[in-house]
Amino acid sequence: MALHDDEVITEATLVRRARALRPELEARAQEAIDLRRIPDETMRAFEASGLHLAVVPARFGGYELNPRVIFDMQLELGRACASSAWVFGVLSVHTWQLALFPEETQQEIWGAGRHPWIASSYMPVGKVQAVEGGYRLSGRWSFSSGCDRSEWIMLGSFVPVEEGAPPDMRTFLVPRSDFEIVDTWYVTGLRASGSKDVVVNDAFVPYAHTHKFSDGFRGKSPGNAQNEQPQYRFPFGQIHTRCVSTPALGAALGALEHYARECGDEPGAARLVEDCAAILDREIWVLERNFAEMSRYLAEDEGIPVPRRAHFRHDAAAAVTAAVSVVDRLADAYGRRGIFESNPMNRFFQDAHAIRAHHANQVEKPAANLGGIGFGHKNTDFFI
Repeated sequence: MALHDDEVITEATLVRRARALRPELEARAQEAIDLRRIPDETMRAFEASGLHLAVVPARFGGYELNPRVIFDMQLELGRACASSAWVFGVLSVHTWQLALFPEETQQEIWGAGRHPWIASSYMPVGKVQAVEGGYRLSGRWSFSSGCDRSEWIMLGSFVPVEEGAPPDMRTFLVPRSDFEIVDTWYVTGLRASGSKDVVVNDAFVPYAHTHKFSDGFRGKSPGNAQNEQPQYRFPFGQIHTRCVSTPALGAALGALEHYARECGDEPGAARLVEDCAAILDREIWVLERNFAEMSRYLAEDEGIPVPRRAHFRHDAAAAVTAAVSVVDRLADAYGRRGIFESNPMNRFFQDAHAIRAHHANQVEKPAANLGGIGFGHKNTDFFI
């Protein structure tokens, strides 16, 4: 599929292209599991279809679309392979975040017409020392999805601050030459995501290769000086949490389609299929409504109120709980065939539960935070 044709690229165009990739993702699903990472052919298919350019600024050859298209594409990809949807979405969010870095960093990475994949691990576990021109960074981070294919990585850590100053958590952008991948990824679900450990040993990170979480929270990052459009002013936390929750809905849709094909003639199947379809439809509608509401705030150049952010954060996690419940019901009704590793139902089941285990998708804390705000307490969740 040519990238430089005369077709006008819209969100619908890319979603349609993502849908067209489903047969080959299904065909490679077992290979991906055996590799414990996304096959190179799949990553090249994302690139050949232009999906990786969705949120890249137009001046760097991208389509500059609203980041909601990432989640729409994840829903399509996840019906075939939740791990592929997961990795594509996570890496795409890093592409979006790169547009928030200083212009010199954007030019450094995109200026030559290349669009490399960027992995991450935002756990703030690194050791940081301030030095002239930047920082020295060391540490070991876990759960870096898609790191095998990535030329850069975004790592979370706190920067030393003066006594009494607020915490300063940042994303540190590190090139492949400065991090080592440690293969720890022997798991039961999301096996193809390749979410391995990475180690950095005393790497120098210039100031321009860091991004403050507080800037991402406020929607006022250095990159907004050039990327002023509303699509680059979403709160970082809202984009990040959505990319790790949406694949669960994709997996549930895939499980539903598989069950309907295999068991559609069994007693009670029609009722189960329609009930599960209605649940997923409601969850997807809620998330789409939430994103539309944020888009309206940004289009009108208004701040998104913290209580609404907390509400959106809760809904993203709650959608995963609902998706897992749907997959559980379908797997239970599917019966003994679903326990075989080669059966797609088993894959959807394992992947959905692995997605539920992600810190961002455990609904209890977002629920407590949302309730606390309703009772007049301060927000306790930075990822909103």
